[in-house]
This record gives sequence, structure tokens and C-alpha cells, in this order.
Amino acid sequence: MSTKPKKIDSTIEAWESGQLGRDEKFVEKVTIEPSLVDDSLELQMISIRLQKGLLDDLKNIAQIRGIGYQPLIKQILKRFADSEMKMILKEMAAEEARKEAEAAGSEPELMQACG
Repeated sequence: MSTKPKKIDSTIEAWESGQLGRDEKFVEKVTIEPSLVDDSLELQMISIRLQKGLLDDLKNIAQIRGIGYQPLIKQILKRFADSEMKMILKEMAAEEARKEAEAAGSEPELMQACG
């Protein structure tokens, strides 16, 4: 009579506790083409020149936050782009409301764009 090992559910706790293994003999190196990673994450390589002082500040902020400076720069740019798009859309909506009110012959309802 053979005894099969008990199946361990693949949970976060099972991985973190080591129940699902931490032995290096089961590790396998995988080679992935960098372009596949970039494509799957929709990343585009760019080159940008920044003032040394600004880059030093960004690196210091990143170190304090416990992340790399490049991910920090990505976060900053994403936050700015999201905020700027919201402000632009609010301004466009306010302008559209002004035009509609003007066409209808009434006073437009004021909308304040804020960031």
C-alpha cells in the first residue's frame, strides 16, 4: 500500500511558511527575452536628461521610500499625468457647459477646475 504525500494548498501562507518548499535543488533558471517583458508590461525605453541635483533628490526620496529611483520617477509621472488629465477634462466640461448655456441664453453654471 503506497502512501501519497498530502496535497498542500497553494496559499500565500503555505509559500511564506516554506510548506511548499524552499530547497534550491528545485530552482530552475529561466531565460526570458527582455522584449517580451517590455511588451507584456507595455513598457517603452526612453532616454531623458535631468539636472544632477534633481536626480540626486529623486534618488534620496526613493531611498527614504524604500524603492528604486526609476520606479519612483514612473510613479511621479503617472500621478502627474493622471492629475493633469483630470484637470483638462474638468476644464473641457466647464467650457462645454458655458457654450451650452450661452447657446440656450442663460448664465452658465460655474465649475472650478482644481488639481
